Amino acid sequence: MRRIGASLAASALLSACNRHQSALATFGAEATNIRTITIALVVGAAVIAAIMIGVYWRAVRAPEGQLTHKQGMRLVLWLGGIGPAIVLTVILIFALPAMRPRVTGAGDLTIHVEGEQFWWRVGYERPGGGVLVSANEVRVPVGRTVAFELTGRDVIHSFWIPGLAGKMDMIPGRTNSLVVRADKAGRYRGVCTEFCGLSHALMAFDVVAMEPAAFDAWLAGQARPAAGAGQGEGERLFAANGCGGCHAIRGTEHNSRIGPDLSRYGERLTLGAGILPPTVERTAQFIRAPQEAKPGVRMPAYPQLSNQEARAIAVYLKGLK
Repeated sequence: MRRIGASLAASALLSACNRHQSALATFGAEATNIRTITIALVVGAAVIAAIMIGVYWRAVRAPEGQLTHKQGMRLVLWLGGIGPAIVLTVILIFALPAMRPRVTGAGDLTIHVEGEQFWWRVGYERPGGGVLVSANEVRVPVGRTVAFELTGRDVIHSFWIPGLAGKMDMIPGRTNSLVVRADKAGRYRGVCTEFCGLSHALMAFDVVAMEPAAFDAWLAGQARPAAGAGQGEGERLFAANGCGGCHAIRGTEHNSRIGPDLSRYGERLTLGAGILPPTVERTAQFIRAPQEAKPGVRMPAYPQLSNQEARAIAVYLKGLK
């Protein structure tokens, strides 16, 4: 039993060590509130448990006849009823301000996120109008309120960035709003927490919290055509094999919205929605056999491509920056 207890304690401590994806290592105001409420609930539960242990200890060790029935009932009333009720009321009063939803304004950033099998379509509303589309990566400005508009394209997904805020379901035909504010710059991780098919566990995304000026410059730069678009053998093979029938690349004739937007693929931090490093070799392998990396993915395989041809397309995509 001691070994089991030690293992559980170690697991609880180690769960907070991953700062890339941890509800205890927060970088957003909402997640910080959730962590604070959780700590308050744990402390409250410990206080109530201590009260119950005290009542038990007093009852067991008291000499027979020392407590009358009336005294015992009074003890149970105060320590078993009124005491815990006071503790829970204090926790409720403490938690209510943190549960108040964040208010959005006309100038706040809106990011549309659609969950698909098994990736994320991300769209940023630009200040001058229009939506800038990306995929499998979310960038937010530090210190600004951001409203996520969440929906599902095919089945129910669940959007969760542990260090930023709580979970929110993504339901086809319905849009749910999650309002957040990042307080610290850095690279973090989000995941899908609703089983959505074979590759549910392989459906993640990177979250990059940026300083406001850097974010504004990044968003403005994303609207321009990517460098390297429309050049080379890789681009010819991309078009000849029908890749543009599913993927869009700004600055080219490819503008389909079936699959992930690849306009800035060369800047992506991961491949396949957070599961692989986006190297040329991994990209080429994914093009030829995506099912091997992500079972159930809707992207068709391209075994007819030679390794050299797949690599040429991968080099082209890596040049889109």
